[in-house]
Amino acid sequence: MRYFIKFSFNGAAYHGWQMQENAISVQSKMVEALHFKAGVKEILTGCGRTDTGVHARNFFAHFDLEKSLDVLGCEKLVFDLNSFLPHDIAVQAVFPVKAEAHARFSAVSRTYKYYISREKDPFLHHFSWFVFRDIDIEKMNEAAAALFEYSDFTSFSKLHTDAKTNNCRIMQAVWEEEAGKLVFTITADRFLRNMVRAIVGTLIKVGRHQLTIENFKEIIEGKNRGLAGFSVPAQGLFLHSVDYNWPEILVNK
Repeated sequence: MRYFIKFSFNGAAYHGWQMQENAISVQSKMVEALHFKAGVKEILTGCGRTDTGVHARNFFAHFDLEKSLDVLGCEKLVFDLNSFLPHDIAVQAVFPVKAEAHARFSAVSRTYKYYISREKDPFLHHFSWFVFRDIDIEKMNEAAAALFEYSDFTSFSKLHTDAKTNNCRIMQAVWEEEAGKLVFTITADRFLRNMVRAIVGTLIKVGRHQLTIENFKEIIEGKNRGLAGFSVPAQGLFLHSVDYNWPEILVNK
């Protein structure tokens, strides 16, 4: 039986989601917990990768289990996993899905948020990037709107990845003021490695009047990572949500 697991994590102590030989990852912690508490022997497949230090409010993964869990069994597994996992990873739900459901490939969109704090605050240090200079939000939103005109985002992709294509369909890209912070929200059907942080870094240059809107478009059209801006620090980035066509993948009761 295949199950989805929904959880969140503070990525500060981890080298991203993906399991690595010589580093602690979120995936390695989750695999250990599922093996110990549920006897899961197969690898846990996540909805995507996150870079070192990036956080997730909603992350999905799938695993297969020989036995079938009823509602109470799923709730007990959530409790057992949370009692075993470290404080910076929290499981919200475990539920059965159809055999062909896939945490990564069944996702129809993902939404990331990037947080910028405008005042130095020691309690926001691990969850936002402090920017003390003035930023032209109107110009950044004008540039962000240009993202809808393109599909190839090679200029914002980490070099030498295993991605077969650098095409993405961006559905939302907007800057907003939220509780004293500046927040960039972006939704797409898929994201490239380092894409959001590179886009934010380049938009910041627009907001500082170091790039024009036309410059921003030229960077995208250049399909060259060397043309784009810097990658902003990881701690301000959150995987905010992952959307699925739930009727297609949930098990009918």
